[in-house]
Amino acid sequence: MTQANNPLHGIKLENLLNDLVDHYGWEELGQRIDIRCFNHDPSIKSSLKFLRKTPWAREKVEYLYLKMNKLPLPKLKPQQDRPVSTSSSTSEDKHSSSVNANIWGKNE
Repeated sequence: MTQANNPLHGIKLENLLNDLVDHYGWEELGQRIDIRCFNHDPSIKSSLKFLRKTPWAREKVEYLYLKMNKLPLPKLKPQQDRPVSTSSSTSEDKHSSSVNANIWGKNE
């Protein structure tokens, strides 16, 4: 799969999150993206753990990062309720790649 059209290619989630915190600070970041890991005793470690497991939150964080850096923005999907727990038959790596596929509209 080519990543030529993905401006996030090569950017680690940790670096992305550090840049957002440096730019906005935890308080404003929590106002812009209202998730518990940004608003209650925030840390990079806890936020990374949550964002890696929660595709809808990660999409919002990646979108804000792109917007902050004036990079091309993907179309966001309509906000959905948090997904109901499903069987864990897919691996985390496959799940991570599907997150990016969802952001950039690519199907595997």
